[in-house]
Amino acid sequence: MSTNSAGLAGVIAGESSICTVSAKGSGLHYRGYSIEDLAKKASFEEVAYLLVYNELPNAKALDKFKSSLINHRSLPAALKTVLEQIPASAHPMDVLRSGCSILGNLEPETESYHGAEIAVRLLALFPAILLYWYHFQHNGNRIDTELNDDSVAAYFLHLLHQKKPDSLQTEMLNASLILYAEHEFNASTFTARVIAATRSDFYSAICGAIGALRGPLHGGANEEAFYLINQFQTVDEADSAVREMLLAKKLIMGFGHRVYTVRDPRSDIIKDWAKKLAEQQNDDRLYPISECIENIMRSEKNLFPNLDFYSASAYAFCDIPTELFTPIFVLSRTSGWSAHILEQRANNKLIRPLSNYTGPEPQAFTPLRER
Repeated sequence: MSTNSAGLAGVIAGESSICTVSAKGSGLHYRGYSIEDLAKKASFEEVAYLLVYNELPNAKALDKFKSSLINHRSLPAALKTVLEQIPASAHPMDVLRSGCSILGNLEPETESYHGAEIAVRLLALFPAILLYWYHFQHNGNRIDTELNDDSVAAYFLHLLHQKKPDSLQTEMLNASLILYAEHEFNASTFTARVIAATRSDFYSAICGAIGALRGPLHGGANEEAFYLINQFQTVDEADSAVREMLLAKKLIMGFGHRVYTVRDPRSDIIKDWAKKLAEQQNDDRLYPISECIENIMRSEKNLFPNLDFYSASAYAFCDIPTELFTPIFVLSRTSGWSAHILEQRANNKLIRPLSNYTGPEPQAFTPLRER
């Protein structure tokens, strides 16, 4: 019996032991661990290890994993050459997609180099790919990517700003990477699994996932949320304009979620970090305006902020360019994508749903000369 569901809403498309969203529409767990505990007590590297290897690391395993990430930060010369040819006008998500594809040619998956090894290489190298291109095209600098920061968060901020990062900003970004690491059968993850199910290579599955994440209805929402917030100079201006946007039935990005019905459990966590950074920087604009918009959306539309909304101001407080917001998502979600690719391969079946045909009934073909 077939079921027609627009966007596959409510359709169970497979089994997974990686992540679960609460049936009540308000909780999130990675391999049984709550997102609140992980974001408060863990490092992103611990969470990435948990997702990829299906267990929490002990101290020795974590040190080895971190060392592996550090040792895999060297960009191949041929990849640097390609990155230098990509124009500054390119979307950074396209840069990551292209960088992943080129790396797949330079370091192809084989019987002796596959799976988790490639996941580690990509987790280590994506910040380098992104920021080598960014600095070369925007500043003319060929940066050194072989830095020894022991966390992905510190490494990213160090590469971006070319100096040791602020500790509070690093802690926020670490939490953000954890929050973005995994989220069940979302669009990009499902794309990765569909590609993996064809027995394609690891890089192709990740490239497809990046392509899906690029869209503003998925990963690009944090950028759109910041464009909204940053256009206002005062709370009063934001209040008036957002109410007018609602009356005009314009879409306000960063609110509601496909699978959560009560709240996004990640939102309160990143909101707390945005508040801490706002206080550190004596901000009297971005955070108050964000809260104003949140209050309007709750009272007028009964919608809650999702992870993307307060991520926008949190990233802005770290002086991260807006066009790099969604690529940070990739740096994190590669851990979840990798876990799903490995899980799909372990018990594979080609993913091939049916469609509900709405075209014309069968009809006779008339040769061109008779038409």
